[in-house]
Amino acid sequence: MEPRAYREDMTDSGMAPTTGVLLAAGAGTRLGRGPKALLPFRGRTLVEVLADTLFDGGCREVVVVLGAEADHVRRSTDLGTHLVVENENWAKGMAGSFRAGIEAATPGNSIMVALVDQPGLTPTAVSRLLGSHRPGRVTAAAYPDESGHLKRRHPVIFDAGLREQAAAAANGDTGARSFLKAHPGLVDLVDCSDLCSGEDLDTKDQLHLLDG
Repeated sequence: MEPRAYREDMTDSGMAPTTGVLLAAGAGTRLGRGPKALLPFRGRTLVEVLADTLFDGGCREVVVVLGAEADHVRRSTDLGTHLVVENENWAKGMAGSFRAGIEAATPGNSIMVALVDQPGLTPTAVSRLLGSHRPGRVTAAAYPDESGHLKRRHPVIFDAGLREQAAAAANGDTGARSFLKAHPGLVDLVDCSDLCSGEDLDTKDQLHLLDG
């Protein structure tokens, strides 16, 4: 476990501060280029850029959850003073990483969960989500589908009072999906399509996402 960067300023609204949790434990099997965390991006690596994106966007602190080739990722990156934790059971699915990130976050903080394979995420989108969040709610980035209806994607903010429930409901590779489906009335969608791309980098034909 490494020291964390921690922002000292209080939120303008007086709400609980937010910890960014960056899930970066996968092996990138479908892509075939090793852990996505280490993919080159903007002269650095995806995990380095996205961890800083969460912090620069206003998260009070950032927890990076590693898994596949964790030692190699640590040696190959400079994550500064962000807190780095490891999910040793990463192969069993995203749920373990989700819980590890929540457990490592400062008690009482809300949680913003982001994925390392979304290179289009920007600090302005993070800031919009944080500014839109309300106590007792879940706030999710959303992007319109072909019919114009907003579809929930990442990042997702879980209010401080909901984080333990969301962690307990996480199962397999679905992360918090079961919790969100069980409580649709708690979820506020925030259109971020004018600020960034919500597309995940999963296959080789999506490598163009790293050109940004």
